[in-house]
Amino acid sequence: MADHGGGASEPLEKKVPRSRLDDYAEMAVPPRKGPAAGRAPWPDPGAEPISEAPEPAPALDDPEVEARRQRFLEVLEEFRRTPVLVPLGDGPGPDHERGLLTADRNGVRFILAFSDGPALARYAEARGEFHREWVYQTILGARLLDVAVPAAGMPCGVALDCADGPDGVVFPPVRGVVPDEVAVDREEGTAA
Repeated sequence: MADHGGGASEPLEKKVPRSRLDDYAEMAVPPRKGPAAGRAPWPDPGAEPISEAPEPAPALDDPEVEARRQRFLEVLEEFRRTPVLVPLGDGPGPDHERGLLTADRNGVRFILAFSDGPALARYAEARGEFHREWVYQTILGARLLDVAVPAAGMPCGVALDCADGPDGVVFPPVRGVVPDEVAVDREEGTAA
């Protein structure tokens, strides 16, 4: 994953050092359960085929799924009406100004936002950059989702408090979170 200030992406051939942000993203993955718990995440190509069936995904009408969806909608609404801290990246943004700090992951750009100063400080410490000056803007969450995300020119979401492991929140570029015209799950035939 690479941090960007809104500038052009780095060439794919260039090896980018692993970021601590990636480590935090992996901590948010729930631990494996059952017989697969001790296995490596990727099967060994030379190993015998595994005969166990994967755990089925919960049904969409499952009460737990509905409760989680409702909780996410509450968090989203709270985020939309809350001002958050958004650090400025080191690279040039539009009009040769510093752009918002972002991180790219699997072809999706995420604007990094923080709920308060201590959350930004935890991120800086995780990066080993606690003692440098961090320049940031205070931006309303709705403005990030409705204006900054579409301006990215590529699939883009927002990662809130990314150094806080499972307490952080990712707002992906999907309908209901970002404007429909830039959502990756938009209906076929709509403008990109």
